[in-house]
Amino acid sequence: MTAAVARHAGPPVIPLRDNSAGVVLAGVATALAGAAGVAAGLTGLFGPPRALSLGWLLPLSGVYLRLDRLGGFFLLITGAVAIPVGAYVIGYARRERLGPVPLAVLPIFVAAMLVVPAAGSVTTFLLAWESMAIASLVLVFAEHHRRSVRTAGVFYAVMTQLGFAAILAGLLVASAAAQGADRFAALTAVPDGTRTAVFVLTVAGFGSKAGLVPLHAWLARAHPEAPSPVSALMSAAMVNLGIYGIVRFDLQLLGPGPRWWGVALVVIGGITAVYGVLQASVAADLKRLLAFSTTENMGLVTLALGAATLLGAAGSTAAAGVAMAAALLHLMAHAAFKSLGFLCAGSVLTATGLRDLDLLGGLARRMPATTTLFGAAALGASGLPLGAGFVSEWLLVQSLIHTGPQRDLVVTLAAPLAVGAVALTAGLGVAAMVKAFGVGFLARARSGEAAAASEAPPSMIAGMALCASVCGVLAVVPMVVGPVVRRTLAELPVTRSADFTGLGWTVRLPGMAGSISPGVIAIVVAGAVAAVAVAAALRARRNPAAAALPLWACGADQPTHRMQYTATSFAEPLQRVFDDVLRPDTDIEITPLAESRYLVEKVAYRARIADTVEQRLYRPVVRAVRLAAAAVARAHNGSVHLYLTYGALGVLIVLVVSR
Repeated sequence: MTAAVARHAGPPVIPLRDNSAGVVLAGVATALAGAAGVAAGLTGLFGPPRALSLGWLLPLSGVYLRLDRLGGFFLLITGAVAIPVGAYVIGYARRERLGPVPLAVLPIFVAAMLVVPAAGSVTTFLLAWESMAIASLVLVFAEHHRRSVRTAGVFYAVMTQLGFAAILAGLLVASAAAQGADRFAALTAVPDGTRTAVFVLTVAGFGSKAGLVPLHAWLARAHPEAPSPVSALMSAAMVNLGIYGIVRFDLQLLGPGPRWWGVALVVIGGITAVYGVLQASVAADLKRLLAFSTTENMGLVTLALGAATLLGAAGSTAAAGVAMAAALLHLMAHAAFKSLGFLCAGSVLTATGLRDLDLLGGLARRMPATTTLFGAAALGASGLPLGAGFVSEWLLVQSLIHTGPQRDLVVTLAAPLAVGAVALTAGLGVAAMVKAFGVGFLARARSGEAAAASEAPPSMIAGMALCASVCGVLAVVPMVVGPVVRRTLAELPVTRSADFTGLGWTVRLPGMAGSISPGVIAIVVAGAVAAVAVAAALRARRNPAAAALPLWACGADQPTHRMQYTATSFAEPLQRVFDDVLRPDTDIEITPLAESRYLVEKVAYRARIADTVEQRLYRPVVRAVRLAAAAVARAHNGSVHLYLTYGALGVLIVLVVSR
């Protein structure tokens, strides 16, 4: 929605002393759960596989946990996101009314997410997955007094349960095909014919959680309405577990898959990435923009997984290894910059009560620390050099370009199209982040709330700074995570033989020509900035009067916010270019003067851009379900005789069919 005012009708600020024990306990428990996840993840990555069976904890099947390298990778990411969120929530709760239920559920949500990649059996996995879904749903409903929150919560509940039904069906089919096996290790024996059904069901179910188009609609509703620490956990950690499900079941246990699996993932990922970044580029709600950015980045990861599968099936082992490394590295980068983005958005929301970029601005002076940290998040999300997402996107493009001499027609056609989708996504991503940072934080304040904003408390800044430091490491010295990526690649069939040793001070492409040095780029940029700063200081010293001159504004005395771009006007050219995809609902209202209808008093322009997929796909389905429910309701009028007739007809049908 590009013109609606996204105000946060927040209750008054609560001093820490009113609920200090509960707030601090929730923050510390969340951070400790995250630290435990990081420790467990490192143990799984760099140690031998470990298993734990608790037969008494769950009837019939018990609980079975198994920690390996793949699970350790996702445990590491999830725990790393939870640590800064735990520090952030202590200060966040001082400004926002978070009741005892959300504070208590927050560490439980983190714990449930940590159990998902540690599960070693189908039963344990499904139990942890549903626990994670229920905990996240409770947190989405944290501010249920607002109607928009209730609507988003109901939408999320329906989508997550439909996704769970698809996952349940897929894993039951796989378990039945493996003679009723419950342990993951036994699912490798699923026959080829059954693998296709399992692949379709699990990609649909896990893709729903990852926010892949067309199952993404819940994400743009739930993430903006949830409390900002919850949004960070959901967007930077929970959606990754949807990718984990695809990697674990489809690419590891059932893999290596056939070539068409890779084509399907490339197509789904490419469409998701382009559609998500299109919606982000025209969104005026800051958290909605970040939510669609999550859809975009999960699309890029899925495209990389599909490229690795497709290239591996075509015999391009080196290119497949680079593509899979790009997917893993992008998961880590996205967790860093997206958690930072949502935490910064939460700081803006608590300081101003606003999410609408058209009403923000001027925050660079009022909130300098938050502005700087959001700049790091925006740089990472844009995929530019010195951003956390640059190296992974560069690796993805290189894997698609250096496919080698191919005689495979599918690879020959798919690779250039995938490169085009990545390039378009990168360009639009830059536009979206320039809009978010430039319009929302720079320029002049467009409302009294933005003009009166104050900086976030130290604990919130500490949490954001921790995320920003990880972004800097991934952007400049990706060699730090090189061992993590290599050990995870060794767990997957398609990349088991690939020796990916390219994450060093210079990022190289194993088996291909190509390299890049993010550290050298950082040194050159830092040197250029320092040179400009020194030159400006010397010039100001030689001519002190020049430094005191007012800013030239084309003859205007003092520029105002009415002379600057809003988020809506910034995105309007893109909206025109992609009008057939976005299908905006625009309205121009002209009010004439009372004295003469030929003289205009004011012109009001309103534009509303809804989710096209939701409008064209979901609404007809919801309408059909409502009609079916109404028909069923009419058939159940409370008559016992009628119900007995239904029962008799049912028995008769069963007898006829059995006969």
